[in-house]
Amino acid sequence: MRFGSKLLFDEVTTSFLAGRRYGLTGPNGSGKSTFMKLLTGEQPPQKGDVTRPKKLGVLRQDQFAFDRFRVIDTVIMGHPRLWAALEERDFLYAKPEMTDADGMRLGELEGIVGEEDGYEAESNAAILLQGLDIPDELHHRLMGEIQGGQKVRVLLAQALFGNPQALLLDEPTNHLDLDSIHWLEDFLIRYEGTLIVISHDRHFLNAVCTHTADIDYQTIITYSGGYDEMVVAKTQIRSRLEAQNEQRDKKIAQLNDFIARFSAGTRSSQVQSRRKEVERLQTTDLARSNIQRPYIKFAMNRPSGRTALEFENLSKAFGGHQVFKNFSGIINRGEKIVLVGRNGAGKTTMLKALLSDAPDLPASPGDLDTGKMRWGHEVSIGYFPQDHTGLIKKGMTAVDWLHQFDPDASRQDIHGLLGQMLFSGEEGLKPTDALSGGETARLLFCRIMLQKPNVLILDEPTNHLDLEAINALNIALQKFDGTVLLVTHDQDLLEEVGTRVWHFDHGKIEDFKDAYEEYEASLTA
Repeated sequence: MRFGSKLLFDEVTTSFLAGRRYGLTGPNGSGKSTFMKLLTGEQPPQKGDVTRPKKLGVLRQDQFAFDRFRVIDTVIMGHPRLWAALEERDFLYAKPEMTDADGMRLGELEGIVGEEDGYEAESNAAILLQGLDIPDELHHRLMGEIQGGQKVRVLLAQALFGNPQALLLDEPTNHLDLDSIHWLEDFLIRYEGTLIVISHDRHFLNAVCTHTADIDYQTIITYSGGYDEMVVAKTQIRSRLEAQNEQRDKKIAQLNDFIARFSAGTRSSQVQSRRKEVERLQTTDLARSNIQRPYIKFAMNRPSGRTALEFENLSKAFGGHQVFKNFSGIINRGEKIVLVGRNGAGKTTMLKALLSDAPDLPASPGDLDTGKMRWGHEVSIGYFPQDHTGLIKKGMTAVDWLHQFDPDASRQDIHGLLGQMLFSGEEGLKPTDALSGGETARLLFCRIMLQKPNVLILDEPTNHLDLEAINALNIALQKFDGTVLLVTHDQDLLEEVGTRVWHFDHGKIEDFKDAYEEYEASLTA
């Protein structure tokens, strides 16, 4: 498959076996979603064939395709043969008069419904929806009436419905909270068919996958084990190939030296054989990996005072819904607080409340109802919001947009910073209107690195990042000497960064003053 001059994969032959769970990995732009479309049949390959089972569960990315259908029906549509039989059966029953042929057809349809467990379809669909935290009262509502995050879960239930022989899931953990991710992990581990999943959540891949199919070097190489095991194996193979390449380059240099010395002499037959040897060796060039690793480093212009923030009796409600009430606390310099809880529990609302009267940021008094806050001495804030809409001004280049946050920085420094975040060469001159979600996220990190704040407030920073960028962010946050408030559903980030936990649950906030792993252990104790 190629797009213009860009070759994604060439002569790929691979099998995905029953009972195995494959993580499909590769950096953004390597062709993961395209490969998934080839597997589902949504897009034909330019060359080659795909053989797939009859019953295939696919996570659909179009959230609006089912807006006119009820939630429960959307799930049952995941089993097309059953859904078609149910629709035709309902149509025939609705006819005012039935012919003999209609009666015969009804008998056939009832047979299909029975074969495909159609009489339990609604209760089976409801169990899946409950597991994904879609409450019973929404099951008979229209898809167009529910929230985006809930739609994603319904589409996930659709893919899982009817015990498909193979499941193809593209970013299933997007918009899921930790409890739903853990439910999905348990479900997939018990699933007995073939699973192929694209995810940028390293912990999820390690927990679920028995194998990893890695798209790189314009092909797909399958490794045993989860993501971490694949990285180790791939590094070892790469090192071995590079060592062989080095030996080969030495050999080519020796042969070329011989050819140069004797090409005009009497040893022409030996020269010819060495030329052929050079040609043979040169055709084994090592394919270039398309993995690119960003370099994230959060430096500070100066540290804050010992107390970064003190607040008391913070409260916020929307209408009659109290999100949190009378929450008080002190955040000390260097603490890394992770905010956890179900979607909609108030984590983003809390960050906005804390930022409602923060230094160097526009005041937003509407984000807090009552309470007092006192930011510490010399505090400077770097904020990464969950919603990037309108944050980056259109009609500029990436370089110009970034330069306005430090007019004293040289163009060379700005280009260097963009290069660290994989805007190489001319990409820094890309118009801001044309940035993808991943590029927008990387540019926002460039701004934070340029401003060098001592407090980082990050709301779902991994949503548009690939695994390499998430790992770079993880390391940068661990090394950062300042203060961090972090909302994320990435378990590795929670475990490796968090030194304190705020747990949100139905209007209450538990302030657990220890690392995330100790907090998790306390839940099972």
